[in-house]
Amino acid sequence: MQLNRSNFEPLNLNLDEQFYERCEKFVALLQQWGKVHNFTAELETDQIEKNIIDSLYPLQFINNFTSFADIGTGAGYPGLLIAIAQPHIKGALIESRSKRCAFLSFVKNALKLENLEVICARVEEVENQEPFELITSRAVTNTSLLLQLTKNISDEHTSYLFYKGSMLKEELQEAKLNNYKIINVHERNYLHIQGQQ
Repeated sequence: MQLNRSNFEPLNLNLDEQFYERCEKFVALLQQWGKVHNFTAELETDQIEKNIIDSLYPLQFINNFTSFADIGTGAGYPGLLIAIAQPHIKGALIESRSKRCAFLSFVKNALKLENLEVICARVEEVENQEPFELITSRAVTNTSLLLQLTKNISDEHTSYLFYKGSMLKEELQEAKLNNYKIINVHERNYLHIQGQQ
């Protein structure tokens, strides 16, 4: 199974050979585990490839960061892919469902992602953790609740990257954010919030 590398070129991320090898291994493992454990309905190679590109797209426009936490990583989006693309950056995948944690841990070990930690817990229960510079989340819950739930792993320097769909406008009215931008690509809204609100 090979990814169509030309689809990744518009990202302008200087992705190396190791990145593609790890992604191809991730696709194979997701297809293998996904059929058994029903993590995601999207198990065709081209669907997974679109999800990988969706996960990595914001790396073009967000500020540099030295650590990140992904909330509710599930099948690996976006946090696992960010860790593959940025192997020098410390990452944590925070996932509460044990079967998904088992999958994420298996992939971490299979791909030798030494920059990555899998934390099997609800984010609000995570303790003794240094604040992360970036907190990401895709399709977990609404924006204001996510900001509330992640207070224990953030500080005034933390920024946020939330992968949102069509309900974003209503969420923004409720969240009353100060410093943010929205990048819209097709049906995806990338909400980038800078600094604590």
